[in-house]
Amino acid sequence: MKKLGDLFKELLREKGIESLGTLSKRIPNRKSQDIIQDIAIAVLEEKGFIGKVEDGAALSWDFSGKRVEPSKFAFIPLKLKDRFEIILTPEELRAKLEEQNYPYFIIDLMHWEKHTPREKKKVAFQASRSYGTLRDYLVGDSLIVTWANEEFKKLLKGMPLDRGNIIEKSTAEFLKEKGISEVVLLDPNGDKDLSSEDFNVKAFILGGIVDMGGTKRGTTSQIAESLEKEGIKVKKRKITLRGDVIGVPDRINLILEILLKMLTEDKDMERAILDVQAPLQARWRLRKEIPKRKIRFLIDGKKFLVVEKELYDELKEWLNIRWEDFVQVLRELGFVALERRRIHHLKKLSSYRLINGKGHYVILLKKAAMLCYNC
Repeated sequence: MKKLGDLFKELLREKGIESLGTLSKRIPNRKSQDIIQDIAIAVLEEKGFIGKVEDGAALSWDFSGKRVEPSKFAFIPLKLKDRFEIILTPEELRAKLEEQNYPYFIIDLMHWEKHTPREKKKVAFQASRSYGTLRDYLVGDSLIVTWANEEFKKLLKGMPLDRGNIIEKSTAEFLKEKGISEVVLLDPNGDKDLSSEDFNVKAFILGGIVDMGGTKRGTTSQIAESLEKEGIKVKKRKITLRGDVIGVPDRINLILEILLKMLTEDKDMERAILDVQAPLQARWRLRKEIPKRKIRFLIDGKKFLVVEKELYDELKEWLNIRWEDFVQVLRELGFVALERRRIHHLKKLSSYRLINGKGHYVILLKKAAMLCYNC
C-alpha cells in the first residue's frame, strides 16, 4: 500500500516535475515532517492546486524534503487560480487515490460508558491524534469513529465533525453499508500476531478503549462477538514485541501508527514498534527482561541479584532504552550490574548451592575478603 505522498510524487513525475514549491503561507506548518505529504493533503482537500510559476517559488523542496533552488511548479491557493497555469488538479489526485482503495481504520466506542471522565478525555485525545497520524500516511477520511455520542463530540478537539468521520451508528451498521464482510480487530488477546497475510481486509478496528484494567478487561474481544453476531467475520490479531504485548505502545494513535508503518513502509512488526516506542514503554519491558537473566550470589550471608552489564547492549538492540533507563530499572528491582568477566571471576570463587529450591553462587567470608583485596 502506497502513502498518499508517494502517489502524489508519481503523478508529479508523470508531468516531468521533480521539485515543488509553495505560494501558501500555511504550507509548510511548523510541525511538518513530510512537506510533500502535506501538500498532497492540501490538494486533495481542494485548498489549492499545482500550478506553474514562471519566476519560480522561493520556498521549494525536492521529493526527499530537501530545500532546493526555486521550482517553477508550486502549490497555489485556489483564490489565485486565474493568475497561474494549472498543472495538477484535486480531481486528478483523487482519481489516483481511488485506485489504491485504502481500507478504513475504525475506532469503536461501544464501551465508551465504561470509562471514567478522565479516561474519556484520553479516548477523545487519542482519536484526534489518530486523525493526524492518518493524514501523515494516507488520508484523514480513512478514519471512522463509531458509536460516537454527544459527550465524545464535545471532548473531541483537532478533528473535523463535518467530514463523515464521526458517526453515531454501530460498527456493524457502517461495515454493512460499505459492503465489508471481513475485518481485522486489533486485540491484545488476539488469536495470532498481525502479519502481512491480514492486510487484504477493507477495515481494521481499533478497540477505542484505554486503561485495560477493571471493568474494561477483555472488552475488545466483546467487540468481536458483537460483530460476529451480525454475520461479519473477525480476525482477532495482536501486536507483540518478541511474543509479548508488554513494551508495545498502548495508545490508540500509536497502535495505529505501528499498523500504518507495516502497511505503507513494509516494516516488520518489531521495527514498526521500535519506531514509535517511547522510553517509558521500553522500561515496562525492561522490568520483565532483566529478572530473566539474574544470577543469585550469596556473599558472606548477604544476597545479591546480579546481571551482566553487557545485557544493556543486547536489550537496546530491540528496546528504545538509554543507559539511564537501564540503571533506573536496576535500582527499582534491587539488582546489580557487573561486567561479564567480573561475574566469571566471582563464580570461580564460589560454590553453587540450591537454597530454597533456587540456585545460588555462595562465597564465604574468607574468599570475599580475598575478592575485595584483589579489587
